[in-house]
Amino acid sequence: MVGSMSRALNPVLAGLPTTIFTHMSVLAAAHDAVNLGQGFPDTDGPLGIRETAARALLQGPNQYAPMRGVPELRAAIAAHAQAHYGLAYDPDSEVIVTCGATEAIVAALLAVARPGAEVVLVEPTYDSYRPIAEAAGLTVKSVVLSPPDWRLTDAALQAAISDRTAAILINSPQNPIGRVLTRAELESVARAAGAADAVVICDEAYEHLAYDAAHVPLATLPGLRERTLRIGSAGKIFSLTGWKIGWLTGPASLMDAVTKAHQFLTFAIPGPLQQGIAHGLRHEMAFPAALRERLKANRDFLAAGLSRLGFDVLPCEGTYFLVAGITGVTQEKDLAYCERLVREAGVAAIPLSAFFQDGKVDTCLRFVFCKERPVLEEALARLARYLG
Repeated sequence: MVGSMSRALNPVLAGLPTTIFTHMSVLAAAHDAVNLGQGFPDTDGPLGIRETAARALLQGPNQYAPMRGVPELRAAIAAHAQAHYGLAYDPDSEVIVTCGATEAIVAALLAVARPGAEVVLVEPTYDSYRPIAEAAGLTVKSVVLSPPDWRLTDAALQAAISDRTAAILINSPQNPIGRVLTRAELESVARAAGAADAVVICDEAYEHLAYDAAHVPLATLPGLRERTLRIGSAGKIFSLTGWKIGWLTGPASLMDAVTKAHQFLTFAIPGPLQQGIAHGLRHEMAFPAALRERLKANRDFLAAGLSRLGFDVLPCEGTYFLVAGITGVTQEKDLAYCERLVREAGVAAIPLSAFFQDGKVDTCLRFVFCKERPVLEEALARLARYLG
């Protein structure tokens, strides 16, 4: 008799449920709903980037790219950091190209996952952070933010760190709540990291989608470059999420371990796509600037529409995402209400409780606005008919 094989599996991964994004998207498809749940644009990015990648694909070579990334893209990433933030990185030793920002997060967490180490996360947090950290053997400590302001404080950070803290993982602009951390909040992170002698992993995938105040990378603060790993995403900059091109920049002293993790995860990323993104960072930066203005208008349009319908719309400073309280339209919890909206109104959103370990903030929904305006208009029209 063959016994159960469950004891052979990683309990963190084996015990994970289907993601809330898959759950809501399956429901949306089944009910022909307007999907404002999963965060991806409905139009592709610049033609020049795609043409550059297509030429590289046809001309070749189509063999393994260099493990750290093609030199042209690494140089373009370094030039981008210098031009936008005054951050100087050596393309050869302080930049690696990854399979999207997600692989960058995995590689960074693996690099700091020494035995007995802890990582501090800020909730609500993107849903992959905790399982990745725990599967790597890290113990997770959480700093939990509260609506409507979602402010990060010295006291909360200091309470979460210990002599075992190896890293603090922050996300700004922040998915799911659309916060852009202020300089004062970043200084709180800096103090906490200094007290713990910890690395700070900064997921800055939405760096060019900050609407009301400029995005400030933590690495630009005095003394923080040498303990900061910055994560970027070409998918978010150029609306090419399916290409899964991301990167990590940081001091060579940290990047050596990150690169060794990367070499055993994906090793290399498709070279032609890297050539396309290198072209984009050099020649297509008007696109994210225009995208930011279009999405800011979409944010305002969706916020006004949801407010008219009785939702309590919270401030959104960046990203693709708008959070709205539901106590003015229902007494249900967010997941139940999300499922009902899909079935009865034909509109899909994401319950915010999915981004908290304990699920206690359960009276808010996350809507995406990185869609064409007619899609948002149709979603609001359906909600208006449903809510009367």
